[in-house]
Amino acid sequence: MTMNSNILIVEDDKDFQQYLKSILTKNGYSVQAVSKGINAINLINKLEPDLVVLDLNLPDMSGEGVCIEVRKDHPSLPIIMLTAKSAIHDKVQGLSMGADDYITKPFIPDEFLARIKARLRQKAEGPSKIVVDDLELDTKKVQVKRGDKIISLTPHEFKLLEYLMHNKGVVLTREMILNRIWSYSLDVESRIVDVYMGYLRKKIDSGFKKKLVHSIRGFGYTIKD
Repeated sequence: MTMNSNILIVEDDKDFQQYLKSILTKNGYSVQAVSKGINAINLINKLEPDLVVLDLNLPDMSGEGVCIEVRKDHPSLPIIMLTAKSAIHDKVQGLSMGADDYITKPFIPDEFLARIKARLRQKAEGPSKIVVDDLELDTKKVQVKRGDKIISLTPHEFKLLEYLMHNKGVVLTREMILNRIWSYSLDVESRIVDVYMGYLRKKIDSGFKKKLVHSIRGFGYTIKD
């Protein structure tokens, strides 16, 4: 997933933009870069890159705003947010806006490359339909239904639910979820798993007599019929 993968860098700091391009091109990626959010949105719609590295502090609009706009037409495009902000609420907000991952500056180049490889690998996985009881997840349509009800999820919630459903009946620890969904690093704390599981349980189980998503005290989470 390296030689043919096209990555778009959205970063207004020219020196840092060049630094990122250097890291990626030396590792076989095709790279394009822009400095403004509106240019990024236009280029994504035109070229459909394989992955986007998105800085949050742009001169014309916020990175979160770019992410929201991109997600309207490109729900499965991997987006890695890059920022100097490190507080947990900033990460939760960024991920809630639709980012797949979150890296804080400064970072280790090998970790940066590992995150990119992980996201591209996930994107390459084939489409499938997964069913647990009356809950159905369709990765091709990017759609979740419970019974006749369409459930709206953020991209991150969707991936979390997909991971749970692929492992029906298996108790997944916070560390396992963190590693699979957020490509585990010190940048993301394990309690973010609890935050997102709370969001997910409310959407999946609220209003239904039978609860599918379960918290296993002291261990983690599972989904079961």
